[in-house]
Amino acid sequence: MDIAIIGAGAAAVGLLDRLAATADSPGTITVFEPSPHLWRGRPYGPDLDTVLVNAPPAIMSIRHLDFGHYAAWLGTRGPAHLDERLGRPLVPRALYGEYLAHTAETALATLREVGRRVRVVTARVVGVARSGANWSLRTEDGRGYEADHVALCVGGGTPQDHYGLGGAAGFVEDPYPLARTLDRVAAGSNVAVIGSGLTAVDVVVSLAARGHTGPITLLSRSGVLPHVWQRPVEQRPQHVTAERVAALHRQHGAVTIEDLIGLLRAELALAGEDFEAFVADLLATTTDDPVRRLRAQLDAVDDSRIGRRVLQETAHSLGPYAWRLLPEPDRVRLQRHFRTATSVASPMVPVNASTIMRLMDSGQLTVAAGVRKIEAADGVFRVRRDDGERIFDAVINAVNPPPRAIPRGAGQLVTALLADDSAELHPSGGLVPTDPRLHVVGDLAGGGPFITSSIAGIAAQAARAAQTMVATGDGGATP
Repeated sequence: MDIAIIGAGAAAVGLLDRLAATADSPGTITVFEPSPHLWRGRPYGPDLDTVLVNAPPAIMSIRHLDFGHYAAWLGTRGPAHLDERLGRPLVPRALYGEYLAHTAETALATLREVGRRVRVVTARVVGVARSGANWSLRTEDGRGYEADHVALCVGGGTPQDHYGLGGAAGFVEDPYPLARTLDRVAAGSNVAVIGSGLTAVDVVVSLAARGHTGPITLLSRSGVLPHVWQRPVEQRPQHVTAERVAALHRQHGAVTIEDLIGLLRAELALAGEDFEAFVADLLATTTDDPVRRLRAQLDAVDDSRIGRRVLQETAHSLGPYAWRLLPEPDRVRLQRHFRTATSVASPMVPVNASTIMRLMDSGQLTVAAGVRKIEAADGVFRVRRDDGERIFDAVINAVNPPPRAIPRGAGQLVTALLADDSAELHPSGGLVPTDPRLHVVGDLAGGGPFITSSIAGIAAQAARAAQTMVATGDGGATP
């Protein structure tokens, strides 16, 4: 069985790791990746040490259901990167990239030991089409390849330029890697950062670490900041578990949002906590003053209440499984609260939250909601809001790419698959294979997990793809 893996980021690593654990037949695995940063993808390449992994080790394992895999690799490296408020190591993302690379290389060595031929092709795939029982792939240099199974592991989309500022002097369209882009920002300049999510937090924290002295403003339609991780506790959920969700599915043939709410209600009742008060606090995410809310959440990092902890942790560990079982109307219902849900499930780490709070208290950092228009004119940027106009020297685009967007580098490939009727676009975005020998792993997967960047979710998708490949067996192609 010959397998072609297009892309070499975290999704490809999860797939290779799973294939190494299940492979028992000969064949070729070909990985196509034009970037020099194999196995790291866009998020985990070389960058500033201030660009941290935004989650504790327990939910960052690329090995499906082995929640200690990453922590074991981290080992003695961990204490040097301890977030004292969280009580867990939070490493620079470039170091996490080393973990991904180590996992991939280990998987490749194992695959070779069992008789697999493995190769990496440093070229972009621009065409894929079915050819009888196989797939024919074409790279941008004109070479052709054959495979029985094709896995798209092409990563996420690129940030959108919502205000048409591309090409303007002083505008940073894509902030990563910050080690390169922040060199363009003068230390005393008045900086606007478009967005208020985790990317915006990375930008602000890194500007501060580089000694930026000028004012910084987060421009956001909503003005919502990410929540803050709380210190993990040893208490494990008793109701919000995969076993309870599976039991509901067996009993009713489906799992609804009301079922999941019932599990959470039972979990909080077991802990003696007020479910209604917890929900009211969550729903206030989009209306509360962001400074007041951030201060309250920093004060609650060590709070003993478990409600937010349960959501923050199980959104990654259990969320991908539960999402697959939800009927489409319930998915749509949850997506109406996308900003609140992602703020809770993708929080900032306490060390970064403390920096944001310090900058706000000093007056250097402010949050401005209600942005209507941004124009580049006469060497400056004019930002129009509901309450008037402000002038900025530089603008950094920290808007997160839309979920399930087609990456710029994969455009030709996706077009070819759609033209061949090998895949179709999902109504809510992303790509859905129509051929069982085509697999989409990661952000581009149509109908995939709610939090498309979750490492746990990516690992789960990779495991399912590997299981399908192995179950399908030899496609009849000559290795």
